[in-house]
Amino acid sequence: MFANRFTALVDACVLAGALKRNLLLSLAEAEFFRLRWSTPILDETETAIRRTLADRGAEDAADRARRSRQAMERAFEDATVTDFEGMLGACQGLPDSNDAHVLAAALKTRAAIIVTDNLRDFPDPFVRPLNLEVRSADDFLADTIALDPGRAVAAIRRMRERFKRPDRTAEQLLLDMEAAGLTATVDGLRGHVLSL
Repeated sequence: MFANRFTALVDACVLAGALKRNLLLSLAEAEFFRLRWSTPILDETETAIRRTLADRGAEDAADRARRSRQAMERAFEDATVTDFEGMLGACQGLPDSNDAHVLAAALKTRAAIIVTDNLRDFPDPFVRPLNLEVRSADDFLADTIALDPGRAVAAIRRMRERFKRPDRTAEQLLLDMEAAGLTATVDGLRGHVLSL
């Protein structure tokens, strides 16, 4: 339904955190947007997940990170952007040259939006002439939910109901979102807490 409206390339920094990742994937699964990433983005995501789990003392951190990545790839088989290296020339001059692959993949897939929490690495005067918008995960999630709050709340409820360790009430989910910095998202969902 909404999938034909726009494509969003999602950066590793927003996929690394479990809650942001689950929210983004749940809304993509509900066809609010076409989700895209690249192999380097997934490599960075897997590394970040592994580090987070290792920091929490998980002995199987590498295996769990690999399984998370594989589950993402299975769920979104067409999300991986390839052959974007030819676009790297248009990405010269970014504040962090290590992010050129993100911009190149977005250009290759003709994404409308890059979802990243590293906003300063993709300055508006640089990306606007390339017909790209850069949004934080919080702003992107809030805007996506506003497209169709009923469908979005239903998708997020299904996500919440899948959480088993530990189970989360709707109120706890909103508190977890706030703790993850998703304040605009929580503001958009607070009136729907009974449906979450």
